[in-house]
Amino acid sequence: MTATATATATATATATRKSFAHLDQKAILRKMDLRLIPMLALLYLLSFLDRGNIGNAKIEGLQEDLGLTADQYNLCLTVFFFSYAAFEVPSNLLLKKLRPSRWLPTIMVAWGVVMTLMGVVQGFAGLLAARLFLGVAEAGLFPGIAYYLTMWYTRDEIQLRQALFFSAASIAGAFSGLLAYAISNMGGVGGLAGWRWIFILEGIATVLIAVFAFFVLHDFPETASFLADDERAFVVDRLKFQGQSKSRVHLATVQVAQADEFRWAYVWQAFGDWQIWASIVVYWGIVCPIYGISLFLPTIVHTLGYSPSTAQLMTVPIYITAAVLAVLVAYASDRVGKRSPFVVGLLIVAAMGFSMCIASSDPHVVYGGVFVAACAVYPAFPGIITWLSNNLAGSYKRSAGMAIQIGVGNLGGAMASNFYRQKDAARYVLGHGLELGFIGAGIVAAAGLAASYSAINKKRDKMVRDGPLHSYTAEKLSAMGDRAVTFRYML
Repeated sequence: MTATATATATATATATRKSFAHLDQKAILRKMDLRLIPMLALLYLLSFLDRGNIGNAKIEGLQEDLGLTADQYNLCLTVFFFSYAAFEVPSNLLLKKLRPSRWLPTIMVAWGVVMTLMGVVQGFAGLLAARLFLGVAEAGLFPGIAYYLTMWYTRDEIQLRQALFFSAASIAGAFSGLLAYAISNMGGVGGLAGWRWIFILEGIATVLIAVFAFFVLHDFPETASFLADDERAFVVDRLKFQGQSKSRVHLATVQVAQADEFRWAYVWQAFGDWQIWASIVVYWGIVCPIYGISLFLPTIVHTLGYSPSTAQLMTVPIYITAAVLAVLVAYASDRVGKRSPFVVGLLIVAAMGFSMCIASSDPHVVYGGVFVAACAVYPAFPGIITWLSNNLAGSYKRSAGMAIQIGVGNLGGAMASNFYRQKDAARYVLGHGLELGFIGAGIVAAAGLAASYSAINKKRDKMVRDGPLHSYTAEKLSAMGDRAVTFRYML
């Protein structure tokens, strides 16, 4: 880049920042929050409700009515995650190519129909097929929303928003217990068992909300009708330069915008990026306990000696507390500007919770241990999703990278589906022990990620100080994404 071009780029960036000086950033964020988060949270609530309600149906008689063995039931849980993982990357690439306001409601209709049909299955084969197709249909929602939010919010704001919509998963757990308790009383209506009505009514609700979503979801900031022209330009502009070095040398030399055009090279970069695969280990340390809890919590509480109805209700305070803590932790993480201390700290607390479950057979201690574990892993989940998205530069690489993390990471759900075996009731020592093992691996991987990021940032700082940046063009640095010398990883 010539001296003239450099001066022009710097002057243009300065002029752009001045042109937005009259805007109230907080007011714009409030507009975005009100128009985006509530609807996204509702969509994810339905998604998590529909994949986890099989646990509620089980204690209402699903397994006995369908004549399932324990292994067959666990296979029905497991198969969901294989199809779910396989379709996440293609779905995220389609989300970027297509309109989110059309793609997300479409896949919702698909899984709502599948969920409704689960209410009329007659045996193992039918339930297995329904769970398989449920995974295909739901695959695009969570990674799609997680990526979609990065197209609106900067990396210093994103975890709070991720937590606000992800807290819907915790609320879904609470709502699932209450709803299952109420719907189970419909047993006999229409000649159907109560557990069948759980699937049918929740599936119909999903389809109805999907139709509503067609009319209220927004696409990307460039076309947001609720923002004025200068507000749309501001939202787009501030996302382009996030993650860049704040050093005077860099700011005086070159302004680097994140690449937004599609190239297959960016997708393949994501598959070969070491940080994505390291983050998956951390993800497993969080998602295995989450799925272990969401799929088996009613059963675990029931085997402590409580009736099915009481067990359903006793899950509610756990999920509500976890939802509140997820938002509070995310707010603190965004304010501090760090992810790793919160992720590692919460994993340590989760390990303490599962240790309580193993150490005692007292129902109150076991319930307390599950309570502690859930209230740690649910707040940790938005942290690991946000941490990786913060450290991937380039729109399509971030899209593919987040889908890989969530897709491969959710194979942890396939493993967790088999942790809690019926023959291990009521202590479930093996299940709790396996959760502890994955949490331990997650702690080690998170600490390794943080140390690696810190070392790379220091190396790049030295390169900027000692090496001339004029050998790089803005276009080349943009194409390099998070591998550029100007990019700084968030710890």
